[in-house]
Amino acid sequence: MLDVTSNSSWPPGYLINPPVSAVPSDWLAAFHDMPSAIVSDCLGRNVGGLGLKPFHGAKHLCGSALTVRVRPGDNLLTLKAIQMARPGDVLVIDGSGDMTRAVFGGIMRAMALKAGIAGVVVNGAIRDQDECLEGQLPIFALGSVHRGPSTDGNGEINVPISCAGLVVSPGDMVLGDLDGVVAVPQAELPALHERCQQLLDRERSIISAISAGTLDPTRFDDLLRSKGCPL
Repeated sequence: MLDVTSNSSWPPGYLINPPVSAVPSDWLAAFHDMPSAIVSDCLGRNVGGLGLKPFHGAKHLCGSALTVRVRPGDNLLTLKAIQMARPGDVLVIDGSGDMTRAVFGGIMRAMALKAGIAGVVVNGAIRDQDECLEGQLPIFALGSVHRGPSTDGNGEINVPISCAGLVVSPGDMVLGDLDGVVAVPQAELPALHERCQQLLDRERSIISAISAGTLDPTRFDDLLRSKGCPL
């Protein structure tokens, strides 16, 4: 048996690191139902996956990243990651954006549900959409294809990965909804949550002003004038 505590024991192309500390439950509760757009705005509007679509309906995703890098079109290391998963983990799979084979499907979904996995994000393709649409397990992917994977490739577990342009490290908080998916390092959660609450309050104030007809009608003209527009 290979020693998972020593990277030098692994053959080329394979690496399985032990799990890192999960996101504390109080932070998962604090970000439960937090819109991904709000989080993205508070991270500078340039953080988040691009092209990831929800295949499960509208259920919100929030959990700790369990990362997997696989050979395009292969799911061997993903199957191992499901065995390693803790309840509340989010399986984030870097399949290099390959769309020729699905690397996640109905059987793996059943395994993930049994393991208590909170959701799945795939930089690649899935299949068995009809089962995904039952909605129990949040699943985001670039697309779907009927062609299945091989199960003999190499890969890595619990390493930093790139998923549809989103950098994800093991233990990051992963959050997703109908707008998309974002990932946040645990150390940033306290300050981020405060900014998110402030932005939510500001947006609620603007919506109330729109409803009441009291929104400043000159605000956009003033902004344009500040940029030199001759209004």
